[in-house]
Amino acid sequence: MDSLDRYIFRTTFSGFVVVLVGLTAVIWVTQILRQIDLITSQGQTVLVFFSITSLIIPSLMMVLAPIAMLIAVLYTLAKLNNDSELVVIGAAGISPRRLFRPFLMLAALVSIIVLFIGAYLSPRLQRELVQQLSQVRADLVANIVRPGGFTSIEHGLTFHIGEKHSDSHFGGIMIDDSRNTTERSTVIAEEGHIVQTDRGTFLVMTDGWVHRRRAADRDPTFVQFESYAFDLSPYTVAGRVIYGLREKYLWELINPDPDDRLLKTAAAQFRVEMHDRLAAPLYPFAFVVIAFLLLCIPRTTRQGGLISLLTVAAAAFGLRLFGFACTALGRSTPEALYAVYPAVVLTIGLGSLAIYRGRAFDLDRQVDLSALYDRLLGRLARLARPAPR
Repeated sequence: MDSLDRYIFRTTFSGFVVVLVGLTAVIWVTQILRQIDLITSQGQTVLVFFSITSLIIPSLMMVLAPIAMLIAVLYTLAKLNNDSELVVIGAAGISPRRLFRPFLMLAALVSIIVLFIGAYLSPRLQRELVQQLSQVRADLVANIVRPGGFTSIEHGLTFHIGEKHSDSHFGGIMIDDSRNTTERSTVIAEEGHIVQTDRGTFLVMTDGWVHRRRAADRDPTFVQFESYAFDLSPYTVAGRVIYGLREKYLWELINPDPDDRLLKTAAAQFRVEMHDRLAAPLYPFAFVVIAFLLLCIPRTTRQGGLISLLTVAAAAFGLRLFGFACTALGRSTPEALYAVYPAVVLTIGLGSLAIYRGRAFDLDRQVDLSALYDRLLGRLARLARPAPR
Protein backbone atom coordinates (compact mmCIF):
# COMPACT_ATOMS: atom_id res chain seq x y z
CA MET A 1 0.00 0.00 0.00
CA ASP A 2 1.66 3.20 -1.18
CA SER A 3 0.99 6.79 -0.07
CA LEU A 4 -1.94 7.25 -2.49
CA ASP A 5 -3.63 4.09 -1.23
CA ARG A 6 -3.10 5.12 2.38
CA TYR A 7 -4.51 8.59 1.75
CA ILE A 8 -7.66 7.39 0.01
CA PHE A 9 -8.18 4.47 2.37
CA ARG A 10 -7.71 6.66 5.44
CA THR A 11 -10.14 9.27 4.15
CA THR A 12 -12.79 6.72 3.20
CA PHE A 13 -12.39 4.66 6.34
CA SER A 14 -12.70 7.73 8.57
CA GLY A 15 -15.90 8.72 6.79
CA PHE A 16 -17.17 5.15 7.09
CA VAL A 17 -16.63 5.09 10.87
CA VAL A 18 -18.29 8.48 11.39
CA VAL A 19 -21.33 7.60 9.29
CA LEU A 20 -21.66 4.12 10.80
CA VAL A 21 -21.54 5.44 14.35
CA GLY A 22 -24.06 8.16 13.54
CA LEU A 23 -26.53 5.88 11.78
CA THR A 24 -26.22 3.19 14.44
CA ALA A 25 -26.79 5.71 17.24
CA VAL A 26 -29.95 7.05 15.58
CA ILE A 27 -31.44 3.60 14.93
CA TRP A 28 -30.36 2.38 18.36
CA VAL A 29 -32.25 5.20 20.07
CA THR A 30 -35.42 4.24 18.19
CA GLN A 31 -34.96 0.61 19.19
CA ILE A 32 -34.26 1.15 22.90
CA LEU A 33 -37.51 3.08 23.29
CA ARG A 34 -39.26 -0.26 22.85
CA GLN A 35 -37.49 -1.59 25.94
CA ILE A 36 -38.18 1.44 28.12
CA ASP A 37 -40.57 -0.70 30.19
CA LEU A 38 -37.48 -2.29 31.76
CA ILE A 39 -37.24 0.87 33.85
CA THR A 40 -40.83 2.06 34.02
CA SER A 41 -42.48 -1.24 34.88
CA GLN A 42 -39.78 -3.80 35.55
CA GLY A 43 -37.97 -1.86 38.26
CA GLN A 44 -34.52 -2.06 36.66
CA THR A 45 -31.75 0.50 36.87
CA VAL A 46 -30.54 2.70 34.03
CA LEU A 47 -27.26 0.74 33.98
CA VAL A 48 -29.11 -2.54 33.42
CA PHE A 49 -31.26 -0.88 30.78
CA PHE A 50 -28.30 0.32 28.72
CA SER A 51 -26.31 -2.91 29.19
CA ILE A 52 -29.22 -4.91 27.78
CA THR A 53 -30.15 -2.60 24.90
CA SER A 54 -26.50 -2.18 23.83
CA LEU A 55 -26.45 -5.86 22.88
CA ILE A 56 -28.46 -5.10 19.73
CA ILE A 57 -25.83 -2.68 18.36
CA PRO A 58 -23.87 -5.29 16.34
CA SER A 59 -27.09 -6.49 14.69
CA LEU A 60 -27.79 -2.92 13.60
CA MET A 61 -24.23 -2.44 12.37
CA MET A 62 -24.48 -5.55 10.19
CA VAL A 63 -27.31 -3.94 8.21
CA LEU A 64 -25.97 -0.37 8.28
CA ALA A 65 -22.28 -1.07 7.51
CA PRO A 66 -22.70 -1.42 3.70
CA ILE A 67 -24.82 1.74 3.60
CA ALA A 68 -22.27 3.65 5.69
CA MET A 69 -19.49 2.43 3.40
CA LEU A 70 -21.40 3.59 0.32
CA ILE A 71 -21.87 7.07 1.81
CA ALA A 72 -18.17 7.21 2.72
CA VAL A 73 -17.14 6.23 -0.82
CA LEU A 74 -19.43 8.90 -2.30
CA TYR A 75 -17.97 11.47 0.09
CA THR A 76 -14.38 10.56 -0.80
CA LEU A 77 -14.95 10.63 -4.56
CA ALA A 78 -16.77 13.97 -4.26
CA LYS A 79 -13.92 15.36 -2.17
CA LEU A 80 -11.28 14.17 -4.65
CA ASN A 81 -13.23 15.72 -7.49
CA ASN A 82 -13.98 19.04 -5.79
CA ASP A 83 -10.34 19.47 -4.80
CA SER A 84 -9.28 18.65 -8.40
CA GLU A 85 -7.33 15.67 -7.09
CA LEU A 86 -8.96 13.33 -9.60
CA VAL A 87 -7.63 15.54 -12.39
CA VAL A 88 -4.10 15.41 -10.94
CA ILE A 89 -4.33 11.64 -10.42
CA GLY A 90 -5.44 11.15 -14.02
CA ALA A 91 -2.72 13.48 -15.33
CA ALA A 92 -0.14 11.44 -13.41
CA GLY A 93 -1.10 8.40 -15.49
CA ILE A 94 -2.92 6.51 -12.74
CA SER A 95 -5.65 4.38 -14.29
CA PRO A 96 -9.13 3.89 -12.78
CA ARG A 97 -8.17 0.26 -12.11
CA ARG A 98 -5.27 1.44 -9.97
CA LEU A 99 -7.37 4.09 -8.23
CA PHE A 100 -10.02 1.51 -7.40
CA ARG A 101 -7.64 -0.53 -5.23
CA PRO A 102 -8.06 1.33 -1.88
CA PHE A 103 -11.85 1.35 -2.27
CA LEU A 104 -11.78 -2.38 -2.93
CA MET A 105 -9.71 -2.90 0.21
CA LEU A 106 -12.29 -1.01 2.25
CA ALA A 107 -15.09 -3.11 0.73
CA ALA A 108 -13.20 -6.28 1.67
CA LEU A 109 -12.75 -5.02 5.25
CA VAL A 110 -16.43 -4.13 5.58
CA SER A 111 -17.41 -7.49 4.10
CA ILE A 112 -15.28 -9.32 6.69
CA ILE A 113 -16.85 -7.26 9.48
CA VAL A 114 -20.37 -8.04 8.23
CA LEU A 115 -19.55 -11.73 7.90
CA PHE A 116 -18.07 -11.90 11.41
CA ILE A 117 -21.04 -10.12 12.95
CA GLY A 118 -23.58 -12.27 11.12
CA ALA A 119 -21.79 -15.56 11.70
CA TYR A 120 -20.77 -15.20 15.34
CA LEU A 121 -20.95 -11.85 17.13
CA SER A 122 -24.63 -11.01 16.60
CA PRO A 123 -25.93 -14.50 17.55
CA ARG A 124 -23.65 -14.52 20.58
CA LEU A 125 -24.93 -11.18 21.85
CA GLN A 126 -28.53 -12.06 20.96
CA ARG A 127 -28.21 -15.10 23.22
CA GLU A 128 -26.91 -12.88 25.98
CA LEU A 129 -29.84 -10.54 25.38
CA VAL A 130 -32.36 -13.38 25.70
CA GLN A 131 -30.71 -14.60 28.90
CA GLN A 132 -30.66 -11.16 30.50
CA LEU A 133 -34.27 -10.47 29.59
CA SER A 134 -35.23 -13.84 31.05
CA GLN A 135 -33.37 -13.01 34.24
CA VAL A 136 -35.16 -9.68 34.47
CA ARG A 137 -38.52 -11.35 34.09
CA ALA A 138 -37.58 -14.08 36.54
CA ASP A 139 -36.69 -11.61 39.28
CA LEU A 140 -39.98 -12.09 41.13
CA VAL A 141 -39.09 -10.02 44.17
CA ALA A 142 -38.00 -7.00 42.05
CA ASN A 143 -40.65 -7.22 39.33
CA ILE A 144 -43.81 -8.74 40.80
CA VAL A 145 -43.45 -8.33 44.53
CA ARG A 146 -43.48 -4.54 44.78
CA PRO A 147 -46.12 -3.63 47.37
CA GLY A 148 -48.47 -0.88 46.30
CA GLY A 149 -47.44 -0.82 42.64
CA PHE A 150 -48.90 -2.09 39.38
CA THR A 151 -46.34 -4.08 37.42
CA SER A 152 -46.65 -5.36 33.85
CA ILE A 153 -44.27 -8.27 33.30
CA GLU A 154 -45.73 -8.98 29.86
CA HIS A 155 -48.00 -7.19 27.43
CA GLY A 156 -51.51 -7.74 28.77
CA LEU A 157 -50.45 -9.17 32.16
CA THR A 158 -50.45 -6.84 35.21
CA PHE A 159 -49.72 -7.68 38.86
CA HIS A 160 -50.57 -5.73 42.00
CA ILE A 161 -49.40 -6.73 45.48
CA GLY A 162 -50.94 -4.95 48.46
CA GLU A 163 -48.38 -5.99 51.05
CA LYS A 164 -45.46 -8.32 51.47
CA HIS A 165 -45.34 -10.59 54.53
CA SER A 166 -42.19 -12.47 53.49
CA ASP A 167 -40.21 -13.29 50.35
CA SER A 168 -42.84 -15.84 49.30
CA HIS A 169 -45.99 -14.76 51.19
CA PHE A 170 -48.10 -11.76 50.15
CA GLY A 171 -51.43 -10.12 50.82
CA GLY A 172 -53.92 -8.16 48.70
CA ILE A 173 -53.19 -9.72 45.29
CA MET A 174 -54.67 -8.60 41.99
CA ILE A 175 -53.82 -10.10 38.57
CA ASP A 176 -55.26 -8.64 35.37
CA ASP A 177 -54.78 -10.90 32.32
CA SER A 178 -55.82 -9.62 28.89
CA ARG A 179 -53.35 -11.61 26.78
CA ASN A 180 -56.23 -13.53 25.22
CA THR A 181 -58.03 -11.18 22.85
CA THR A 182 -61.32 -13.03 23.24
CA GLU A 183 -61.34 -13.10 27.05
CA ARG A 184 -60.16 -10.91 29.90
CA SER A 185 -59.87 -12.18 33.45
CA THR A 186 -59.09 -10.46 36.74
CA VAL A 187 -58.10 -12.39 39.85
CA ILE A 188 -58.42 -10.82 43.31
CA ALA A 189 -57.25 -12.71 46.39
CA GLU A 190 -56.69 -12.01 50.07
CA GLU A 191 -53.39 -13.87 50.28
CA GLY A 192 -50.93 -15.79 48.16
CA HIS A 193 -47.60 -17.52 48.33
CA ILE A 194 -45.05 -18.81 45.81
CA VAL A 195 -44.69 -22.59 45.56
CA GLN A 196 -41.87 -24.43 43.79
CA THR A 197 -42.82 -27.89 42.45
CA ASP A 198 -41.50 -30.36 39.91
CA ARG A 199 -44.03 -28.97 37.44
CA GLY A 200 -42.80 -25.38 37.82
CA THR A 201 -43.27 -22.21 39.87
CA PHE A 202 -46.79 -21.20 40.92
CA LEU A 203 -48.41 -18.32 42.79
CA VAL A 204 -51.06 -20.03 44.90
CA MET A 205 -53.79 -17.60 46.01
CA THR A 206 -56.50 -18.20 48.62
CA ASP A 207 -59.89 -16.62 49.42
CA GLY A 208 -60.64 -14.65 46.30
CA TRP A 209 -62.68 -14.07 43.17
CA VAL A 210 -62.12 -14.53 39.43
CA HIS A 211 -63.85 -12.05 37.15
CA ARG A 212 -64.07 -13.14 33.49
CA ARG A 213 -65.41 -11.17 30.58
CA ARG A 214 -65.67 -12.91 27.20
CA ALA A 215 -66.06 -10.89 24.03
CA ALA A 216 -68.84 -13.18 22.81
CA ASP A 217 -70.86 -12.93 26.05
CA ARG A 218 -73.00 -10.04 27.13
CA ASP A 219 -72.45 -10.32 30.88
CA PRO A 220 -69.30 -11.14 32.86
CA THR A 221 -68.97 -14.11 35.21
CA PHE A 222 -67.77 -14.15 38.81
CA VAL A 223 -66.28 -17.26 40.41
CA GLN A 224 -65.35 -17.46 44.08
CA PHE A 225 -62.46 -19.75 45.03
CA GLU A 226 -60.69 -20.99 48.10
CA SER A 227 -57.46 -21.79 46.25
CA TYR A 228 -56.27 -20.68 42.82
CA ALA A 229 -52.83 -21.31 41.25
CA PHE A 230 -51.25 -18.99 38.67
CA ASP A 231 -48.35 -20.42 36.66
CA LEU A 232 -45.20 -18.30 36.90
CA SER A 233 -42.98 -20.85 35.13
CA PRO A 234 -42.77 -18.92 31.83
CA TYR A 235 -41.07 -16.10 33.74
CA THR A 236 -38.37 -18.15 35.44
CA VAL A 237 -34.89 -18.71 34.07
CA ALA A 238 -34.29 -22.35 34.84
CA GLY A 239 -34.73 -24.40 31.70
CA ARG A 240 -36.89 -21.70 30.07
CA VAL A 241 -34.42 -19.88 27.83
CA ILE A 242 -35.26 -20.78 24.24
CA TYR A 243 -33.15 -19.49 21.37
CA GLY A 244 -34.70 -18.48 18.05
CA LEU A 245 -33.21 -18.23 14.57
CA ARG A 246 -31.51 -14.89 15.26
CA GLU A 247 -29.63 -16.55 18.14
CA LYS A 248 -28.20 -19.35 15.99
CA TYR A 249 -24.65 -19.20 14.68
CA LEU A 250 -24.15 -19.34 10.93
CA TRP A 251 -22.68 -22.83 11.01
CA GLU A 252 -25.75 -24.00 12.92
CA LEU A 253 -27.90 -22.71 10.08
CA ILE A 254 -25.73 -24.26 7.36
CA ASN A 255 -25.44 -27.64 9.11
CA PRO A 256 -28.44 -27.81 11.48
CA ASP A 257 -29.21 -30.52 13.95
CA PRO A 258 -31.84 -32.85 12.41
CA ASP A 259 -33.67 -32.86 15.75
CA ASP A 260 -33.77 -29.06 15.98
CA ARG A 261 -37.26 -27.92 16.95
CA LEU A 262 -37.13 -24.81 14.76
CA LEU A 263 -35.93 -26.83 11.75
CA LYS A 264 -38.97 -29.08 12.07
CA THR A 265 -41.51 -26.32 12.67
CA ALA A 266 -40.07 -23.47 10.57
CA ALA A 267 -37.83 -24.92 7.86
CA ALA A 268 -38.61 -22.05 5.47
CA GLN A 269 -37.51 -19.40 7.99
CA PHE A 270 -34.38 -21.46 8.59
CA ARG A 271 -33.41 -21.18 4.91
CA VAL A 272 -34.31 -17.50 4.77
CA GLU A 273 -32.09 -16.65 7.75
CA MET A 274 -29.17 -18.65 6.37
CA HIS A 275 -29.24 -17.11 2.88
CA ASP A 276 -29.75 -13.61 4.29
CA ARG A 277 -26.54 -13.90 6.29
CA LEU A 278 -24.61 -15.52 3.44
CA ALA A 279 -25.58 -12.77 0.98
CA ALA A 280 -24.94 -9.84 3.35
CA PRO A 281 -21.09 -9.77 2.88
CA LEU A 282 -21.52 -9.42 -0.90
CA TYR A 283 -23.31 -6.07 -0.82
CA PRO A 284 -20.24 -3.96 0.16
CA PHE A 285 -18.46 -5.11 -3.03
CA ALA A 286 -21.52 -4.38 -5.17
CA PHE A 287 -22.02 -0.93 -3.67
CA VAL A 288 -18.40 0.15 -4.08
CA VAL A 289 -18.32 -1.05 -7.71
CA ILE A 290 -21.49 0.89 -8.57
CA ALA A 291 -20.27 4.06 -6.87
CA PHE A 292 -16.78 4.00 -8.38
CA LEU A 293 -17.98 3.14 -11.88
CA LEU A 294 -20.26 6.19 -12.04
CA LEU A 295 -18.29 8.76 -10.03
CA CYS A 296 -14.59 8.16 -10.72
CA ILE A 297 -14.52 10.54 -13.73
CA PRO A 298 -13.22 14.08 -13.05
CA ARG A 299 -15.94 16.72 -13.38
CA THR A 300 -16.06 20.47 -13.31
CA THR A 301 -18.00 22.27 -10.61
CA ARG A 302 -20.53 23.25 -13.27
CA GLN A 303 -21.33 19.62 -14.06
CA GLY A 304 -21.78 18.68 -10.41
CA GLY A 305 -22.44 14.99 -11.02
CA LEU A 306 -26.02 15.08 -9.74
CA ILE A 307 -27.35 12.56 -12.28
CA SER A 308 -24.56 10.09 -11.50
CA LEU A 309 -25.04 10.53 -7.76
CA LEU A 310 -28.77 9.90 -8.00
CA THR A 311 -28.14 6.89 -10.23
CA VAL A 312 -25.72 5.40 -7.70
CA ALA A 313 -28.23 5.85 -4.90
CA ALA A 314 -31.05 4.37 -6.98
CA ALA A 315 -28.96 1.40 -8.14
CA ALA A 316 -27.70 0.57 -4.64
CA PHE A 317 -31.13 1.02 -3.11
CA GLY A 318 -32.73 -1.08 -5.86
CA LEU A 319 -30.22 -3.89 -5.42
CA ARG A 320 -30.72 -4.00 -1.66
CA LEU A 321 -34.48 -3.74 -2.04
CA PHE A 322 -34.35 -6.66 -4.46
CA GLY A 323 -32.53 -8.66 -1.78
CA PHE A 324 -35.19 -7.85 0.79
CA ALA A 325 -37.91 -8.84 -1.67
CA CYS A 326 -36.25 -12.17 -2.39
CA THR A 327 -35.95 -12.78 1.34
CA ALA A 328 -39.64 -12.06 1.85
CA LEU A 329 -40.66 -14.28 -1.08
CA GLY A 330 -38.31 -17.01 0.10
CA ARG A 331 -40.63 -17.89 2.97
CA SER A 332 -43.17 -19.24 0.49
CA THR A 333 -40.99 -19.75 -2.60
CA PRO A 334 -37.53 -21.14 -1.72
CA GLU A 335 -36.25 -20.58 -5.29
CA ALA A 336 -36.49 -16.81 -4.78
CA LEU A 337 -33.66 -16.97 -2.24
CA TYR A 338 -31.19 -18.00 -4.95
CA ALA A 339 -32.04 -15.04 -7.18
CA VAL A 340 -30.04 -12.70 -4.92
CA TYR A 341 -26.66 -14.25 -5.72
CA PRO A 342 -26.74 -13.85 -9.55
CA ALA A 343 -27.94 -10.25 -9.24
CA VAL A 344 -25.18 -9.26 -6.82
CA VAL A 345 -22.44 -11.32 -8.48
CA LEU A 346 -23.29 -9.98 -11.96
CA THR A 347 -23.21 -6.42 -10.61
CA ILE A 348 -19.79 -7.03 -9.08
CA GLY A 349 -18.45 -8.94 -12.09
CA LEU A 350 -19.61 -6.65 -14.87
CA GLY A 351 -18.70 -3.51 -12.93
CA SER A 352 -15.25 -4.83 -12.07
CA LEU A 353 -14.67 -5.79 -15.71
CA ALA A 354 -15.56 -2.27 -16.84
CA ILE A 355 -13.23 -0.77 -14.23
CA TYR A 356 -10.45 -3.17 -15.23
CA ARG A 357 -10.78 -2.06 -18.85
CA GLY A 358 -10.70 1.59 -17.82
CA ARG A 359 -14.30 2.33 -18.71
CA ALA A 360 -16.59 4.56 -16.70
CA PHE A 361 -19.97 6.13 -17.28
CA ASP A 362 -20.43 9.88 -17.16
CA LEU A 363 -24.21 10.19 -17.12
CA ASP A 364 -24.05 13.94 -16.52
CA ARG A 365 -22.50 14.51 -19.94
CA GLN A 366 -25.11 12.31 -21.57
CA VAL A 367 -27.91 14.06 -19.70
CA ASP A 368 -27.20 17.80 -19.83
CA LEU A 369 -29.34 19.33 -17.10
CA SER A 370 -28.50 22.86 -18.18
CA ALA A 371 -29.77 22.20 -21.69
CA LEU A 372 -32.91 20.54 -20.37
CA TYR A 373 -33.47 23.52 -18.07
CA ASP A 374 -33.00 26.00 -20.92
CA ARG A 375 -35.40 24.09 -23.19
CA LEU A 376 -37.97 23.93 -20.41
CA LEU A 377 -37.76 27.68 -19.82
CA GLY A 378 -38.06 28.27 -23.54
CA ARG A 379 -41.24 26.24 -23.79
CA LEU A 380 -42.73 27.96 -20.77
CA ALA A 381 -41.90 31.36 -22.31
CA ARG A 382 -43.61 30.39 -25.58
CA LEU A 383 -46.68 29.21 -23.70
CA ALA A 384 -46.80 32.46 -21.74
CA ARG A 385 -46.81 34.64 -24.88
CA PRO A 386 -50.16 36.15 -25.75
CA ALA A 387 -51.84 34.65 -28.78
CA PRO A 388 -51.69 36.85 -31.93
CA ARG A 389 -54.92 38.63 -32.85
